[in-house]
Amino acid sequence: MLVLGVEGTAWAASAAIYDTDADTVSITSERYQPDSGGLHPREAAEHMREHIPAVIDAALDGAPGPIDAVAFSRGPGLGPCLRIVATAARAAALRLGVPLVGVNHMVAHLEVGRHTAGFDRPVCLNASGANAHLLTLQNGRYRVLGETMDTGVGNALDKFARSVGWDHPGGPTIETHAAEGEYVELPYVVKGMDFSFAGITSAAQDAVADGTPVADVCAGLQETVFGMLTEVAERGLALTGSDELVLGGGVAQNRRLQSMLTEMCAARDAAFHVPEDRFLRDNAGMIAILGAKMFAADDTIAVEDSRVRPDFRPDQVPVTWRSPPATDPTADATRFEGAEATIDIGPDRVTKRRAPKPYRHPALDDRLRRDRTVAEARLTALARRHGVPTPVVLDVDRDTHTLVLQTVGDADLRTAITDPRVRAVARHLATLHGAGIVHGDPTVRNVRVDTDATDRVFLIDFGLGYHSNDVEDHAMDLHVLAQSIAGTTTNADALIDAARAAYTDHGTDAVLDRLEAIDARGRYR
Repeated sequence: MLVLGVEGTAWAASAAIYDTDADTVSITSERYQPDSGGLHPREAAEHMREHIPAVIDAALDGAPGPIDAVAFSRGPGLGPCLRIVATAARAAALRLGVPLVGVNHMVAHLEVGRHTAGFDRPVCLNASGANAHLLTLQNGRYRVLGETMDTGVGNALDKFARSVGWDHPGGPTIETHAAEGEYVELPYVVKGMDFSFAGITSAAQDAVADGTPVADVCAGLQETVFGMLTEVAERGLALTGSDELVLGGGVAQNRRLQSMLTEMCAARDAAFHVPEDRFLRDNAGMIAILGAKMFAADDTIAVEDSRVRPDFRPDQVPVTWRSPPATDPTADATRFEGAEATIDIGPDRVTKRRAPKPYRHPALDDRLRRDRTVAEARLTALARRHGVPTPVVLDVDRDTHTLVLQTVGDADLRTAITDPRVRAVARHLATLHGAGIVHGDPTVRNVRVDTDATDRVFLIDFGLGYHSNDVEDHAMDLHVLAQSIAGTTTNADALIDAARAAYTDHGTDAVLDRLEAIDARGRYR
């Protein structure tokens, strides 16, 4: 089977032929190169209009036989670019007399990695210009475990590069200078598996303005941004029980990011795969590969229904082309390798050791391990004093970043989730917020339950916690809880509704209003 793929979300006018029998892809692309600064939507659309017909003709001229289907990038992307490319794809499908397939650009980024790796149930990290998110397949869709709360990772790097006078794209130039610099400290913002880059970029610009050598700021910027992405990727592996990680997106070409993820996965005995560079940049090859899978599953679209979707989120795509992944065999055990620590669970006490993370710069790693150990001990005890069930802190060793806590519960919420237990978590979060405490990482892995008649629910792991009365911070706690439920359960919608209903009874309307705003955010543009 031969599938023509057409890509044109923003940066590349691209067409490709995927031969399913030979499993080969030929790609023809014309990349948009702005005269200065970043992407200009009108210029990008003009680029598509000029080059899309030619790249499609070139791809078809090189096809080894008749085309069976035409796949195109339906979104997310710039509306004018998407419309031009969709029109060309429709015309090609009608001219060739073959079905049309509408592909989500971001899902294609991760599916090409899964395809070339041969993985079954990976966690997928997409790192590209306008986007950064962590996904896993659950209940027929790719669920967002974590994402940027402001700007995309590539855009954040480009913004800093422009501020010091470097041309687009800024990432490769930053990578070159970082190799010559010394690490400097910048803000590190992780909230559960969500993250924020805007403040880091501003701090980096301020550091340069204050006289810090640009190369040193580049080193700090890379270590901070990519350390955050690697941490949330590891947290996603721990949450889902997966031992496979796929990396995609244009920023995935950065060798420092790749080395961090390689080292992290090796320490966890997890398989890691990053496709070859031509599949990381915006390209029609990934559109053709996913289009072929969708076509084989009869997932096509009528021309009259094929309007583009500039804000097309990956979690809106029904995954029709593959069977559900194998059941996660992970169960509660006496030893657990979390994203932050090794946890040994005894009958009466739990020993939690925050071991060094070799993928992180030593200074950054030491700061995070120290600060999080102290925060966890202090906030665990403080939450307990406010009436939230938590373990008793038995011992703290700041030198070895080790905590000893009372053993609570006989299962994680992830493996023993019910409506009443989810409601209890929401009530406990409302109590914390009323006391000005943010948990920071209330995932289903960080809740322990007694599955006996008492059915008690305990909050654990306050390492990302802090003091705040800001409704945004309180709403982020609920957002993190909801994402972890969506990524690990089959009846997520009902459970998330239950959590919100319980918080409605015990929390404040302002937090729930802000939660709606957070949920509506999407960086898939």
